[in-house]
Amino acid sequence: MKEAAFVQQNSEQWKRFQQAAADREHTDPDQLAELFVRVTDDLSYARTFYPKSKTTKYLNTIAASLHQRIYRNRKEKSGRIRRFWLEELPREFRAAHREMLVSLVVFMVAVLIGVVQPPQSEEKVIEYLDELEFLAQTAGADTAKRFIQKMAKPDSKTFIGSGKVQELEQYIQRHEEITMVIFDDDLTGKQTNFLEEALKVKIVDRSTLILDIFANRAQTAQAKTQVELAQMKYLLPRLRGLWTHLERQRGGIGMRGPGETQIETDRRLVQYRIKSLEEKLKDIDRQSQTQRKTRGELIRVALVGYTNVGKSTLMNLMSKSEVLAENKLFATLDTTVRKVVFGSMPFLLSDTVGFIRKLPHHLVESFKSTLDEVRESDILLHVVDVAHPQFEDHVKTVQKTLEELGAGEKPTLMVFNKIDLYRSKYYDDFVDADTKKEIETEMRERLQHNYGENIFISAHTKEGIEELRERMTRLIKEAYVVRYPHQVKSW
Repeated sequence: MKEAAFVQQNSEQWKRFQQAAADREHTDPDQLAELFVRVTDDLSYARTFYPKSKTTKYLNTIAASLHQRIYRNRKEKSGRIRRFWLEELPREFRAAHREMLVSLVVFMVAVLIGVVQPPQSEEKVIEYLDELEFLAQTAGADTAKRFIQKMAKPDSKTFIGSGKVQELEQYIQRHEEITMVIFDDDLTGKQTNFLEEALKVKIVDRSTLILDIFANRAQTAQAKTQVELAQMKYLLPRLRGLWTHLERQRGGIGMRGPGETQIETDRRLVQYRIKSLEEKLKDIDRQSQTQRKTRGELIRVALVGYTNVGKSTLMNLMSKSEVLAENKLFATLDTTVRKVVFGSMPFLLSDTVGFIRKLPHHLVESFKSTLDEVRESDILLHVVDVAHPQFEDHVKTVQKTLEELGAGEKPTLMVFNKIDLYRSKYYDDFVDADTKKEIETEMRERLQHNYGENIFISAHTKEGIEELRERMTRLIKEAYVVRYPHQVKSW
């Protein structure tokens, strides 16, 4: 059938499918499942006969939207995903279209893997998996189950041991909705290759997940170049493991296989791409340095901190700008700089990319040019989510990263944000006002002793913002006096 006739014959029902996918009140799971099967049949036909046409892209969008709706309805309909995959879709249909179904999963379903190694405790690994689940959610994946393995050291072949691999394989076979397994540690190429062969699903390690989030978030040419450079550097040492299905490991005449040639070819291509990206990044850096020079001699204040602590929200509040602020990890990748005036005193305020535990080394290296804003700043506002149960671990992670960047000795004001969320999470209705005040006073004194000068605020409710302005004004005035000791300033 010609494409025009195919479109004419089915366009009306496709519009109904699209309307159903867009209608938020249309939540009947049976109808959604039926529509999904019908549109997927048409999509399968279109992919076969018109693979690169607008019709195929259009149907792919409708199918993905319906699939996402079904996945998101799972919280209201217990066991909905399992019934949808195992009962409502015919087995022959699943077998024939599994690859396509996986490619349509906008809201993917993943299993998380954590490994307890000495001297770590299981409680600490559970905390790390909480963060990994938030990372997965940011990347668009839902978590079905967590597995924790206790090992003295990771297995060189499977990372988690053959017994745990078998347990995982059995679980995935029982739950066909699982599309990937995410590890909270980095894997080698050979480990990834072996696990994908054994489990028949996509294997993602922590660094790959973070790089994927960065790639989706990158907007400017600089951010895109930095992320691609980090991806290439991460891929380079893993090429050999990814090509084990072709190579022959033994040496000798006549024993070299095509895989060895392919590995060398790919390695040269990746190395060439890395060199090209590094040159491109140098050009961008020179432009950025020129821009920083044209900002004059204003004092620079940089917002730093763990990811998702409220830096962008605070930036918007202080500078009256509209920087993207979301309850997601790495909502900000590109450094944003705004001129702010307190009274008659001007200064530059910058919002930088957030840090995170186990941040991939190549990502730090690639983003050093973006983090120049931190190194060249005069004052740091270290923003902390005080409501997070592991906020002190987050502080250590940020301080360690700042030291690696050469910014560990800069004047720093600790800003403990989200105090309103802290109260709602940790106080109940039976705690009186005096007790709350006493608890907060003790916490302030303890944090003052551990981290020096600090302030408690809520960027959401604007509590403590005026006091923060006063503290910042004092620090910025002191910085101006140090920089221009012989000049009298009007402010």
